[in-house]
Amino acid sequence: MKTSLTWLNEYLDNAIDLHPKAVSDLAEKVERTSVEVDSNTTIASGQNGLVVAKILSVIPHPDSDHMVITQVDAGEPEPIQIVTGAPNVAEGQMVILAKVGAHIINRENGELIELNAVKLRGELSYGMLVALQEIGFSDKIAPKAFEAGIYVFNETDDVKPGDDALVALGMNEPVLDTDLTPNRADMLSMIGTAYEFGAMLNKPVTLPSFELVEYEKTADSQVAVQIDDQELVSKYALRVVNNVTIKDSPLWLQKRLWNAGMRPINNIVDITNYMMLTYGQPLHAFDLDKLNGSDIYVRRAKDGEKLITLDGEERSLRSGEDIVIADESEGLMLAGVMGGLGSEIDNNTKNIVIESAIFNPSLVRATARRHNLHSEASSRFERGLNWDETLNVLDHAASLVDELADGQVARGQIVAADDVRKDIRLSLSTQRVNDILGTSLETDEIANIFDELNFVYEKDGEKIVVDVPARRADISIEADLIEEVARLYGYDNLPVTLPYGPTTPGKLSRQQRQIRASRHIMESLGLNQAISYVLTTSEKSQLFAEDKADGVVTLNYPMSSDRTTARQNLLAGLLDDVSYNVSHFVPNVALYEQGRVFIANEPNEQPKEIEHIAGVVTGNLQKSSWQKSKQEKAVDFYDIKGIVESYLDQIGVDNVRYVATERHENMHPGQTADIYIGEQYAGFVGQIHPKVKKKQKLAPVFGFELNLFTVFDHVIDGIHFNPISRFPQISRDAALLVDQAITNSEISATILETAGKHLVDVTLFDVYTGENLPEGKKSLAYTLTYQDSDGTLIETDVNSDFEYIMSELQSKFNVEIR
Repeated sequence: MKTSLTWLNEYLDNAIDLHPKAVSDLAEKVERTSVEVDSNTTIASGQNGLVVAKILSVIPHPDSDHMVITQVDAGEPEPIQIVTGAPNVAEGQMVILAKVGAHIINRENGELIELNAVKLRGELSYGMLVALQEIGFSDKIAPKAFEAGIYVFNETDDVKPGDDALVALGMNEPVLDTDLTPNRADMLSMIGTAYEFGAMLNKPVTLPSFELVEYEKTADSQVAVQIDDQELVSKYALRVVNNVTIKDSPLWLQKRLWNAGMRPINNIVDITNYMMLTYGQPLHAFDLDKLNGSDIYVRRAKDGEKLITLDGEERSLRSGEDIVIADESEGLMLAGVMGGLGSEIDNNTKNIVIESAIFNPSLVRATARRHNLHSEASSRFERGLNWDETLNVLDHAASLVDELADGQVARGQIVAADDVRKDIRLSLSTQRVNDILGTSLETDEIANIFDELNFVYEKDGEKIVVDVPARRADISIEADLIEEVARLYGYDNLPVTLPYGPTTPGKLSRQQRQIRASRHIMESLGLNQAISYVLTTSEKSQLFAEDKADGVVTLNYPMSSDRTTARQNLLAGLLDDVSYNVSHFVPNVALYEQGRVFIANEPNEQPKEIEHIAGVVTGNLQKSSWQKSKQEKAVDFYDIKGIVESYLDQIGVDNVRYVATERHENMHPGQTADIYIGEQYAGFVGQIHPKVKKKQKLAPVFGFELNLFTVFDHVIDGIHFNPISRFPQISRDAALLVDQAITNSEISATILETAGKHLVDVTLFDVYTGENLPEGKKSLAYTLTYQDSDGTLIETDVNSDFEYIMSELQSKFNVEIR
């Protein structure tokens, strides 16, 4: 929130020193005690040479059809000649003059430029008449558009020729822009901020005063309120003011608004914004004569209901969830968020209704998010308001309308809801404070801090019972009071102690080490790490899920329609990454991702989180060139299977089996295998089904996904290395004629199970299917390698072992030895 220290001083009896060095010291103290300070600035930003001037005469420029020559009184002995093209310049106006030698902000780059006397079409101009946008005001806060011309003071503004324009406009007022945490709703108001600064400076707070004069006409004879559901609103009250005159606000009010970052609009709207800034209580004003009927309804939105808000956008309201303030035929505003265009205050408004309320904060927050309409009002309703000020603010606003808009305040408030706030009384002992903070404070010292905070309390020996004020919605438990004591006492003053007790060296857990090793292995195998969104669509979340009967984890308030559901697999996100790369002319892709997937548990239970690792490859492993005789080689099933085998081997898992399967509907039925470690399922590997990648028009994509919890359960803790034998090897070749249905893995497994202790390797070096073979047969050729680490093998031992293996193959698979 932007806080003008000049304005704040009114509530602190000018206790704040406005000298730049003192303001910087104050900003530092605020950061150490309360909230962060984003900036400490003024709108002036180093500008000078700007004065108030009165236009004495205006004559046409002899050589231009859009410029005029003016003589202005700037408080100097002689008038100053200014040539200007401003469309709204007129004799008798009080305007802003940038004199020769003045420094003003360049709108293009924000740098300061110095003005010199210039000739414009042959006529000398000794300065420049300026619009607010030309001296540092943004379009967001300037009351008039830049194209409308120069800024003109109102007749009622207390300015005279020669006055410093920076002072007159409040541009020299120091403004602290504080970055408030969600719990400090009290500092979204000047009074709440005054209490905070008063506590830091040990100064009392002077609350604003006003006098309300009511006229004979009653409010309840002009309007009534009906609330359909008491859950929607805790407090709701109206004031009616008749015969108002819509005009610009006086300069003092405009200054307060634009220094707070708000744009002045007209006196009625400005008063409601001024009250919101002062008390933190949003108000809204309706044009009474634009209402259909005399009843105002507080209700939920109806089916198909639409509302055009003040920003000109038509909003489709959500039935039963959005709170609507309506008349008998249509909505008037989106409660707590923004008013409606149909009841807007305009120049023809004569009678107004001012609304003050405390709406259900949860419903207001949901509405603001749903419509992407976060306003100054909604930010306050969401955080919580001061229940003690809701009706008082309404009276203060009505008195200002009487003063600044010549209105007549109708007699009586219309109070439709006025729930009583539950008092919060907290007990705090001196011993407890000192135990938590490590201090040795006395009870009176703690009580003095509550005096500075302007909290009401009672002392009972070493115990203090505090009545938490309504403005401090962030205080609800004992720890909150202790925090107040700590920050006002000064965090820098708390005693510093070193930690004590046994120390242990920091290290990664076993699972963390395994995850880190998994990443290193994948990168060593040529895959790059990808990080995909955890949230995705419902369809993608289950695209490669093992069991689609598992419940999905969905968000109540998703960021967008593409981020509604927590993922149950990693492959879907990697496919999006592949598609993105290929569409950006990167055809050869090798990616992996390690992360968690989420499976829903029973209602009201946290979802189950499982660590997974997945990878994808597509394109070519090898490019052709004039230096290489081989042509390009596209990736295939064996490449991705080799990556999985290498990973599992390096991570320390053995006894891995690959079983061909067709059960994964989004994987190619002829090129997919389930992965088992022993008898436990760990994941799958294969080609992504062409139907999945059809829309992206991708080349064949191969992928795998593994459950890391399963993998880690089978990691061998200690890796044992056998010494390399220094004795020679003996090999035997065997060509086997087998049925087509028999697989290499079955043959290899039988050889390893049957062989003696000296067999060290089995290699399939040839597969033949074709001519000269019986129908339904194929030829598999193997090399069996023998070696002994303790001595030279004898031919007879190898021959006997080899013959035994062959006999077992013949009996088990009916193979024919060729």
